[in-house]
Amino acid sequence: MLTSPRPEDKVYVSLQVAQSWRQGKLGLKSDQELDVPDFPSRPPHPILARPRDVPKRGYSSTKGRVALLHSLAHIELNAIDLAWDLIARFSDQIENFADPVQFGTDWIKVAEEEAKHFSLLSHRLADFDAQYGDLPAHGGLWEAAHATRFDLAARLAIVPMVLEARGLDVSPSMIAALKKSGDDETARVLELIYRDEIGHVATGVRWFRTVCAHLRADPKQRFKACLERYFKGQLKGPFNLFARNQANFPSDFVDN
Repeated sequence: MLTSPRPEDKVYVSLQVAQSWRQGKLGLKSDQELDVPDFPSRPPHPILARPRDVPKRGYSSTKGRVALLHSLAHIELNAIDLAWDLIARFSDQIENFADPVQFGTDWIKVAEEEAKHFSLLSHRLADFDAQYGDLPAHGGLWEAAHATRFDLAARLAIVPMVLEARGLDVSPSMIAALKKSGDDETARVLELIYRDEIGHVATGVRWFRTVCAHLRADPKQRFKACLERYFKGQLKGPFNLFARNQANFPSDFVDN
């Protein structure tokens, strides 16, 4: 998945691997040492740009909704790679203190759901005669993964517990705005993604706590230390405490 540039290949292989894993046909161990790339392969389009150069999202116009869907599809494509990178890069570490099979089960499920999310968004883009790659996309989404490539606790803190948790904060308002504009179909897609992402954040929190227990570190203090070292800027509220609570993400982790 990480070495294929084609989004459709990332989706197809993710779904096939997830099915084979559930059927007991695959294991985490390989006869060959994995060479995990620092950056996943990407298609020639979309062009990666600075955030200010990415088209503005919107709800009341077709152009704005296409920009919104394209941006979300880009996030989900990165999320597929992030899940597989986590498995490939850190499974050997898990063997030392936790069940690596459960680690694989949890994150393969996340990868599978991210692949389904990308497909849903791609199909919705097609309803507007658009496709992934038509617009520029934010180029910094992999920076957090690259910065935390040697630190499992930091990867879990920054990716699921900051970046994905931010999705929980903003999704309800996006869904409400889409419904208000009459786009119930796009709202339905985002509602499905939102429900799954609560589970993804919960998976990140659970494994973060497992890693902290192994390190004999206080989870709250370790989380804040990871933010100070790896996260640029400040956490942005307001926070969706209801969804974060469903994900077992303590509210005092994000208190100033």
